[in-house]
Amino acid sequence: MLPQKIMTPKINYIDRIQEYSDEQIISMFLTTTCHRSQYTRRNYSRAIDQFRQFITFKPLRQVTWREIEMYKIALEQGFLSKSCKPLAPAAVASLIAPLRSLYKWGSDSNIGVFSHNPTTSVHTPKVPINSKNHYLTKREITYLLHQLKKQGERDYLIGISLILLGLRVSELVSIQWGHFHSDPTETSMWLTVLEGKGGKQREVKVPQTLWNMLSLHFQLQGKSQDPDQRIFPLTVRQVERIIQKAREESNIQKKVSPHWLRHTNATLALLHGASLQQVQETLGHAQITTTQRYLHTVEQMKKAAPDFVEDYLKDIL
Repeated sequence: MLPQKIMTPKINYIDRIQEYSDEQIISMFLTTTCHRSQYTRRNYSRAIDQFRQFITFKPLRQVTWREIEMYKIALEQGFLSKSCKPLAPAAVASLIAPLRSLYKWGSDSNIGVFSHNPTTSVHTPKVPINSKNHYLTKREITYLLHQLKKQGERDYLIGISLILLGLRVSELVSIQWGHFHSDPTETSMWLTVLEGKGGKQREVKVPQTLWNMLSLHFQLQGKSQDPDQRIFPLTVRQVERIIQKAREESNIQKKVSPHWLRHTNATLALLHGASLQQVQETLGHAQITTTQRYLHTVEQMKKAAPDFVEDYLKDIL
């Protein structure tokens, strides 16, 4: 007599997945996709929380494109802002993007916490590219740095660092002394940017002038250069306020922000001979097409079509 085959109960993975709460799903999503950048995790978490409040915490599995489309319209028309003013297209896109990422991740066949992706039919507003003119002239840089120096040596170093290194403000406040290192020949200093966009790491060359200023400042302050010590222990918002105050006090009419100084870095680098690849590597752009936007601005600054016509007609003008 043949022994009876022992039947093991089948595990219903669908039921097991259905046991996950929305909070658990969001936690898994943030842990697996935003683990490299605390700023991305924070922004994604806030955006998803705001959407859940809008849909009165309807289960994420039951969300359809209608809820997301209604949410997008509410953002565009200002129903969800404290000032009741419509949000700019870029702001709307930044709040929809985390939802796209969440549902794309969760509807992947290998994850399967969502049976469908309701964001595939939702079109985010087209974001106009208006940052190509967000740069300062040499005169405006002089005014800004002069005011920053009046505010204090620390503020001055913050401005210099943003302009010379082209960092995002979140990258600036994350710098620790241990992130600096020399090259193999010990002729130049480099900064390892660990908190780049999307958690990407890159190397940025530190001009000798800036390195000397940073080292001297901390020596005069009597502060140790501990590898784990942040050189600017501030929040992103605090740095934004420092630049804003300097702009207002120096009477610069442009709405200068820390990101303007990043644009200024790229524009000046290209204008004075840096290659697209060099600027792309310094700024940490994933796609060179992003860097090419600055090239368009630089080309406009050089001799343009009307200048050639003027040269030709100079004898009769």
